[in-house]
Amino acid sequence: ALPICGIAEMHEHHSLGYPDLDELNKNPEPLIFEIEMLKVEDPGSYRQDPWAMSDEEKLQAVPLIHEEGNQLFKEGKVQEAATKYYDAIACLKNLQMKEQPGSPDWIQLDLKITPLLLNYCQCKLILEEYYEVLEHCSSILNKYEDNVKAYFKRGKANAAVWNLNEAQADFAQVVALDPSLASVVTKELKKLEARLREKDHEDKARFKGIFQ
Repeated sequence: ALPICGIAEMHEHHSLGYPDLDELNKNPEPLIFEIEMLKVEDPGSYRQDPWAMSDEEKLQAVPLIHEEGNQLFKEGKVQEAATKYYDAIACLKNLQMKEQPGSPDWIQLDLKITPLLLNYCQCKLILEEYYEVLEHCSSILNKYEDNVKAYFKRGKANAAVWNLNEAQADFAQVVALDPSLASVVTKELKKLEARLREKDHEDKARFKGIFQ
């Protein structure tokens, strides 16, 4: 038998396919709907999703979303802060796609994206998502070779995943670009050395157990 659509089936069998709807169709009654209120928002607090905003609305929303991310970060809500930074970046990236790469407007948008991306990377460092930090910081440094914060965050991420030479090179660049951070870098290198000693001790204990 050939398949038939729902309307054709309704005409053929005089049925909607559901007994309760058939009964309602024969004997119509007023319908009562129950609406559940999920939350109440303050006047003016509603914000459209980025995809539904106009270009002007996106530009106006970015500083507000950035500040919300900063506040969440201060409160220790790191994952929520990362989401806010990501949303702000998405707004700006959407606008940037409409510009010619390297044009003045494209560069202006990129300069707004960079601090947001560094904040996002800080969240990802805390969340121990190191490879995402490596990717984003490297993308920043491909464009802005003197960005100290990107070198520092990438150095920490490299150290966390045991890319020792890369970590030392990144930390060396931090000091070269900003000598006032020498003490901070020294502290990070000492942490790395302590982790190396601990790892070496664990490896020796492990191999000792294997060869006994």
